[in-house]
Amino acid sequence: MNKRWTHSKRSVFNIGYHFIWCPKYRKKLFVGNKETRLKELFIEKANLIGVNIEVMEVMPDHVHLFIKSEPVDSPHWIVQQLKGYTSKIMREEFSELKKLPSLWTRSYFCESVGHISEKTVKSYIETQKGK
Repeated sequence: MNKRWTHSKRSVFNIGYHFIWCPKYRKKLFVGNKETRLKELFIEKANLIGVNIEVMEVMPDHVHLFIKSEPVDSPHWIVQQLKGYTSKIMREEFSELKKLPSLWTRSYFCESVGHISEKTVKSYIETQKGK
């Protein structure tokens, strides 16, 4: 059974984000052992901060993550936690990554993802007063 909503003491929610970000200078870094280790670190940190990685793809020069979280977790905080953690450990374990001034660029892409379309939500809200 597909569980669409998550329940907490005070809320019911379904919050998902599609994140994309790149390593510094969009270098093709994540192949072989580096790709494998980066995936492990993403999962490890996601578990530590209480978010769920639904789908992940690590490309040589960027990453895609579909993450579900609680309403109190801002997208910026999630990215900050994942980038900071992976950068620190990857640069410790793979000395060649220390040649870069940082592992990740400062930017990222984020789009909220939901079960109901924007059009449906707008239509629902617009028709409420007449009920």
